[in-house]
Amino acid sequence: MTIKTVNLKDKFDAFSDYWNPKIVGELNGQLVKLAKFKGEFMLHQHEHEDEMFLVIEGKLMMELDDKTLQINAGEFVIIPKGTNHKPMALGEVKVLLFEPDTTVNTGNTENEFTVKKLDEI
Repeated sequence: MTIKTVNLKDKFDAFSDYWNPKIVGELNGQLVKLAKFKGEFMLHQHEHEDEMFLVIEGKLMMELDDKTLQINAGEFVIIPKGTNHKPMALGEVKVLLFEPDTTVNTGNTENEFTVKKLDEI
């Protein structure tokens, strides 16, 4: 394994699609992913994995069963396993995700947003 720095701006500039996480690092069975969000995703949950959403740029709304959180650039939220959540992006939002390598982006639901094979960039 080569030890190197990762430039987030360069990595975000390398793709333009939304709701399609890209792998930029791996440690201890966890993946570090970058994604661009725009518009609404879908309500879902992950039965076995917690997820961390760190907003790099933009404003992310996270709809939960009992409230909606606003996550601004420089802030993150951890969604515990088994928690219904629906990400919503007001404009384009750049997000760093930290989650187990077994995590599927749509959790317990499979649809047009589901990405089974993530690209590494």
